[in-house]
Amino acid sequence: MSSDQTSGEDLSRATVFVRGHVQGVGFRWWTRARALELGLVGHARNMEDGRVEVVAQGGEDAIRRLIGLLQEQPSTSRRPGRVLSAAVMWSAPREGVAGFVEK
Repeated sequence: MSSDQTSGEDLSRATVFVRGHVQGVGFRWWTRARALELGLVGHARNMEDGRVEVVAQGGEDAIRRLIGLLQEQPSTSRRPGRVLSAAVMWSAPREGVAGFVEK
């Protein structure tokens, strides 16, 4: 699958705010690896309040799979840190998003 999601069909976009012990433990790196495995584009970034913001764009099924991995208790995929909650907001996909980066 191409890393450029600008011309794909049936694209979705979700922003996930993950709360818990998720900064300084490799959580963004782990999220990036899972997102790339699922063919998603977007980013994971630390927020000043201690949460991690994950923006994922691509196929809806793949996004839902990533959200499931972010929320899974206990993690079966060696997710670092400890997730207490994840709030999901769906929105329209944006053009020009390529790759998945840690910010």
